[in-house]
Amino acid sequence: MRDFTAMAVQLDQHRTEHPNSADRLPTPFIWQDPSGLPRRPWIYGRHLLRKQVAVTVAPGGVGKSSLTIVEGLAMISERELLGEWTAKDLKVWLYNLEDPRDEMTLRITAAMQHHGIQPDEVEGRLFVDTGRERELCTAVQTREGVVIVKPEIDELAREIAARKIDVMVIDPFVSSHQAGENDNVAIDLIAKEWARLADRCNCAIELVHHTRKTNGIEATTEDSRGGSALLAAARSGRVLNRMAADEREQAGISPDDLTTYFTVTRDKANLAPIGKRTWRRMVSVELANGESVGVAEVWEWPDTFDGFDSKDLMAVQHAIDGKQPRYSDQAGNDWAGVIVAEELGLDARKDKRRIKKMIEAWLHSGAFRKTQVSDDSRRPRPCLEVGEWATE
Repeated sequence: MRDFTAMAVQLDQHRTEHPNSADRLPTPFIWQDPSGLPRRPWIYGRHLLRKQVAVTVAPGGVGKSSLTIVEGLAMISERELLGEWTAKDLKVWLYNLEDPRDEMTLRITAAMQHHGIQPDEVEGRLFVDTGRERELCTAVQTREGVVIVKPEIDELAREIAARKIDVMVIDPFVSSHQAGENDNVAIDLIAKEWARLADRCNCAIELVHHTRKTNGIEATTEDSRGGSALLAAARSGRVLNRMAADEREQAGISPDDLTTYFTVTRDKANLAPIGKRTWRRMVSVELANGESVGVAEVWEWPDTFDGFDSKDLMAVQHAIDGKQPRYSDQAGNDWAGVIVAEELGLDARKDKRRIKKMIEAWLHSGAFRKTQVSDDSRRPRPCLEVGEWATE
């Protein structure tokens, strides 16, 4: 148990011996003209910030390691490879604690090839280490509780300073210590030590972490595995989620397409607005050695009318004019969407969701309107007829 009386005596003695010490509290606030206040030193988008810890959480196999590799290349090449703003003249240290160097080299090389990054752009600016070659342990569990391994922290600080590192990525966080990940007290101590290191070295530190099992429900950063103290210590937290089956259908992605699509959502942002969902996908890149390697890239949710214009609408209107096809997609071959598919080269079954959205948009714009037509049993059925004709 801590002896707070002894601590108070030591602190009082220290202040007496060092009257100008920064330990003297409280510190008076001094107002400054807002126009002269320094801006927050963002490094990458609104996620990485100097002197702060950021956390990325994701289920296994989504693409978090590949994502951080491409983001590292974006920072050192000063290119918005994934649409995020980046500061200039940065150095990045990727410390992967699971994969061997050969695997990291394959991933980085494939990412450079796919995104057009030249070797001279990374020379002296990208640093890569692996836990297979040199383990990293920032804290250990003892009988008295978790203890920070100060020599390890000091060595990291020396290397960051010597290499002038701006961003350090630890992947995954769970492999950087030997404490129980469900021990909130221990995780809080470790996370804050990383924050102190970021502050001490004037750099941003990204901790990559796994989510717990969510049984198919979309995860948030609150679903990060283990104690919640890790996220609490971070100033930015984001979560990766694989595209759900119904989303793939809505986006018109073929069931035969095995590409991994995933979202990146910044849902914890103490120092910036909460971010909207952005989409990424993993594409397969063929290397000259015959290997196929996944690389993260930007992917945009397709617009309903991508690839089509007013001429296509006119063609659909002419095809439907006078036929009064059924509005309901349950009408089989009598559904208006079958005619739309034939005219636009779509598949009435696979592209059903997209075609339905097209019809709704055309109804809203007045290009078509609903009308009631009696069937053979004299029951009224909603059908489509041309409304206002399209013009080129």
